[in-house]
Amino acid sequence: MNIETTKLELMQLLLQTQKKSILIKIKEIFEQDIVAYTAEGKPLTKSAYKKELLEAEAEIERGEFTTQEDLEKESENW
Repeated sequence: MNIETTKLELMQLLLQTQKKSILIKIKEIFEQDIVAYTAEGKPLTKSAYKKELLEAEAEIERGEFTTQEDLEKESENW
């Protein structure tokens, strides 16, 4: 099996497919270091995820958070 031939065959299959789920799975294979996604759907690598966690912990230490009690009070006005 020639690698160039295999690449061309895969490219043809990719161009022909209409199934988003297949494309997502293939993309995930190439991006195997993705460990999480943001609420907006942005993929996060292991290092980006750790950075996000450190930033969140720093925000908590600075008191930059909302308690569940505050959210419940706020939601009463929705």
